[in-house]
Amino acid sequence: MVRNDFLSIRDFTPQEIREFIELARLIKSNPGLFAGSLRGQTLALIFEKPSLRTRVSFDVGIHQLGGFSLYLSPAEINLGKRESVYDVAKNLERMVQGIMIRTFAHEIVEQMAEYASIPIINGLTDYSHPCQAMADYLTMLEVKGEVAGLKVAFIGDGNNVAHSLMFAGAQLGANVWVATPPKYEPDAAAIRWATEHGQSTGGSCTITNDPVEAAHNADVIYTDAWTSMGQEAEKAEREKIFRPYQVNTELFHLAKQDAIFMHCLPAHRGEEVAPDVIDSVHSVVFQQAENRLHAQKAIMVELMKHEVAEGLRMRVASS
Repeated sequence: MVRNDFLSIRDFTPQEIREFIELARLIKSNPGLFAGSLRGQTLALIFEKPSLRTRVSFDVGIHQLGGFSLYLSPAEINLGKRESVYDVAKNLERMVQGIMIRTFAHEIVEQMAEYASIPIINGLTDYSHPCQAMADYLTMLEVKGEVAGLKVAFIGDGNNVAHSLMFAGAQLGANVWVATPPKYEPDAAAIRWATEHGQSTGGSCTITNDPVEAAHNADVIYTDAWTSMGQEAEKAEREKIFRPYQVNTELFHLAKQDAIFMHCLPAHRGEEVAPDVIDSVHSVVFQQAENRLHAQKAIMVELMKHEVAEGLRMRVASS
């Protein structure tokens, strides 16, 4: 696999997505083996949106791989206002070896990748959250032993997390259901892509306005906050509209007995999820959060030091 950037799950083949996940499993089980993988490499972290998990997992991850991180806040860059995307890309490519960017418009990460000669990693946009999806499916694989054929029910807003969950599900052969209120469905082009690409892997993408239908016999129940960053003015209205889509005990019990509950966090107990679901034995939200670290370390190794990743695989295979 030789790729310069990690912008979307759609940019990779099913085999490449599986390779990312297998490398993440290898890194998680053999952290010392990868300690010097990115020695001397620096990753710039551009945050137009704040985050606990993205900040900590990338910051800690690059350090554990032997590299360094450089945090850049909105005040220091203010993309498109204080500095153009082009100028930021051309400056940073001469000083660092990779850029992780967490921003609003997906076009910004695409422009950054176009202008910069170094790897660009999408830490989140309003359209997609590919690093989260990698951690999600790594978690499902760990808990369930297989991803292909799983019924994954995402219940809530058809947002960036839903998009990437759909894309990765199509690549890995999962049956992804998304249940949203009317007018809050995922992007139509995202639905088409997931539906078409799932045909070759045995995966599927089903959109419904009925949370009961989605939850029935599911292997995974997944939800996210009803109001994302930038939508604060809609909070009161969204709480009314999404209330019937809360993942509570009654809804969760429609899933399989061994179903797991997932949430990308931060969670709002009593809103999108009831406390007795997220804090139950079925919940894997903190395992899922930890796996952001391992999945992103795999992405950094593949993009920033591809030849090292291949060499390490060979060493492990021969040991």
